Amino acid sequence: MRICIYGLGAVGGFIGARLAAAGQQVSAIARGGMLAAVARSGLTLVEAPQAPGGSAGRTIVPVRAVDDPSQLGPQDLVVVSVKTTGLAEVARRIAPLIGPDTVVLTAMNGVPWWFFEGLDGGLAGREWPAIDPGRALAAAIPFDRVLGCVVHFACAVDQPGVVRHAQGRRLIVGEPKGGDSERARRIAALLAEAGFETEVSPRIQQDVWFKLWGNMTMNPVSAITGATLDRILDDPLVRGFVSAAMLEASAIGERIGLPIPITPEQRHQVTRQLGAFKTSMLQDVEAGKPVELDALVAIVGEIGRAIGVATPNIDTLFGLARLHARTHGLYPA
Repeated sequence: MRICIYGLGAVGGFIGARLAAAGQQVSAIARGGMLAAVARSGLTLVEAPQAPGGSAGRTIVPVRAVDDPSQLGPQDLVVVSVKTTGLAEVARRIAPLIGPDTVVLTAMNGVPWWFFEGLDGGLAGREWPAIDPGRALAAAIPFDRVLGCVVHFACAVDQPGVVRHAQGRRLIVGEPKGGDSERARRIAALLAEAGFETEVSPRIQQDVWFKLWGNMTMNPVSAITGATLDRILDDPLVRGFVSAAMLEASAIGERIGLPIPITPEQRHQVTRQLGAFKTSMLQDVEAGKPVELDALVAIVGEIGRAIGVATPNIDTLFGLARLHARTHGLYPA
């Protein structure tokens, strides 16, 4: 297969490196230091040991990195793994990569632009300014080309051209319209051959919403406070605020057919296992990078207003996180 990774960061780098190591023809859209490093020396993957006490592996794989999609032409599979803050650029530039049979796999955090197309209640086909202003993404990437993907692993870019895998290998893929499909099974098998733990979800929006349920609070709270997850959960007032916001999101999920099967406190117990962990949003703040508030927080309030579910705690969290980010030049005015 001709595979292009659009966004060669931590997530895209890990997926691309594993696919290339499995013998696939992998290219990437990259820029800056990452583009220069990969074009010069290939992509280096430093992997966590498979078993406790084992040694980490280091692999250099060939990846053709360019900054202009027109240099590559139509692909069989495009993995979109940019930060959601970069999706407007993807909408403007992705066209040369999409042929008549291209599958676009979205491996990102937050609520994606195609999220509502498989849901009932009249939510599809409308504009959601937080994630797709003007429906530019919907126009640039046909809905029938999209395959959803939820990422459950942790990686980081140590330096340009070097991606470090910390933990996890799980990828959930699924059709936005729901159900099963041959192409979903085919892409899942392709990723499994590259060493990922894959599954095909009959309801990928449920998996997206469940992951968002934890991310939408811990990420912005950590970004505002600079605190790791353990410190957030150790503060009873902050923990209570986080739980209240999660209950609002649970109410939205119930209304749109995506119920959350556990309580906030049960989710906190899972989060607690990560220990003194820095969220991706906190890492972005510390690195001076734009933060992904819209697809993780703002969109939840938008959905709530559209269906008549009040979200005062989520709105407060978004307002505080947005003001903090704007003060630091990490969110547009």
